[in-house]
Amino acid sequence: MTNPVLASGDAVQLLYRSHHGWLHSWLRAKLGNTFDAADLAQDTFVRVLRHRHELDALREPRAYLTTIAKRLLLNHHRRRSVEQAYLEALALMPEPIAPSAEQRLIILETLQEIDEMLAGLSLPARQAFLMAQLEGLSHGEIAARLNVSLRSVHRYIARGFEQCIMAIS
Repeated sequence: MTNPVLASGDAVQLLYRSHHGWLHSWLRAKLGNTFDAADLAQDTFVRVLRHRHELDALREPRAYLTTIAKRLLLNHHRRRSVEQAYLEALALMPEPIAPSAEQRLIILETLQEIDEMLAGLSLPARQAFLMAQLEGLSHGEIAARLNVSLRSVHRYIARGFEQCIMAIS
């Protein structure tokens, strides 16, 4: 009788040997640089390891790897977007009050965590939640800016709080 854990480990190893080079090349073409491509390829196989029990039913390995890699690629682009927006905001700050390098890193990591927490929200819900929390706008002001009902704003902000609570617990 074969050990299912060992067999699934063998399947991951075989999948890695057979498709890692292809995945790295695919990601390099999408990203335009080999270093980020290598990181995302490795992250893809880390995800595969976490879900190795699914490999027995796998029929299209490249489609499976592509699906995982696309999700990681989306997260990568979103993190870069948050980072770029933060760096642009920093550039507008007078140097004497700009945060230190250590503080910048902490702030950037926090912004990325917040972005991940809110990633499951629809765009209007995300906008409403951020307008309320970061800009301090009233629900009426948010409704006017987004051109939605006050009831929708209440629902959007409640969903934002739910996302944050779910991410923390």
